[in-house]
Amino acid sequence: MRPRPTMVSQVEDYLTQRRHAGFDLGIAGRQLHSFARFADGTHHVGPVTLALAIRWAQAARQGTPLTWARRFEVLRPFTKHLMQSADRPEIIPSRFFGPAHRRLAPHIYTNREIEDLLGAASRLAPSTGLRPLTYYTLFGLLAATGLRLSEALHLNAHDVERTLLTVRQTKFRKSRLVPLHATTAAALDRYADARQRRFGHLAVERFFVSDRGTPLAARTVEWTFAGLRAQLGWVARGGHAFPRLHDMRHTYICRRLLRSYEAGRSIDHVIDILSTYVGHAKVSDTYWYVSATPELMTMAAKRFVPLARLRGAS
Repeated sequence: MRPRPTMVSQVEDYLTQRRHAGFDLGIAGRQLHSFARFADGTHHVGPVTLALAIRWAQAARQGTPLTWARRFEVLRPFTKHLMQSADRPEIIPSRFFGPAHRRLAPHIYTNREIEDLLGAASRLAPSTGLRPLTYYTLFGLLAATGLRLSEALHLNAHDVERTLLTVRQTKFRKSRLVPLHATTAAALDRYADARQRRFGHLAVERFFVSDRGTPLAARTVEWTFAGLRAQLGWVARGGHAFPRLHDMRHTYICRRLLRSYEAGRSIDHVIDILSTYVGHAKVSDTYWYVSATPELMTMAAKRFVPLARLRGAS
């Protein structure tokens, strides 16, 4: 009699099939492995049950219904896949814990906050190392382009060329060209020169590196940012507990729309261009990043006034 497959092996088979079909499943894969280890660790035998799924969902560190709902959302496609097996799982209901997604208002950075962040980054220790310039340039690039942190950290040296970035195989397996403002390009050139002086004889592939010449890890960047955020005494203005690096992307998109309003451009046309620039698959993804800032609402109200007058006259 063949031994019953472990949950870990079933998850690995599922992920292999999905990834061969072109799906990345980075975060989802880690979550499913977490579920599999939980199931095998509790010596669960037989098909996936609703009771098992509930216990795993509620074992999350963040004990909120939103976290539980997101875990269920990850688990449901896997259980549908298992419907083809001999051990047919129980149905994992959608919205069992409520909606899995809700939009918390982001922290939209002011010019002063970005300047303060760059100033604090430039004073990081060691003052004689590359680290201060690395974080100054990285944070400045995020603010100036709206890149995802992962995109910036995966840039290779040959992806940065004069006033153009090549962002390769990012979310949705898309690559794109990102034109740069002259001041941003100049800042990247300064960093490239300093990097070359320090590691010129070494084959350092990644553009942003540590003082040891190794690629910067996202967790290290987030940890450094959290330290600078605490040092600056920032208080979140959005729905999250703290201002996030990802809020730079929200801020960039809101600012570009504001400048387009001020220049009198067609927002429908601008949002199409902006969506391509930031690497979104759909325009609706870009609208997700738009927040009703006082500046944007003021410009929208000014545009609405002539229409209201026209309707009043009729």
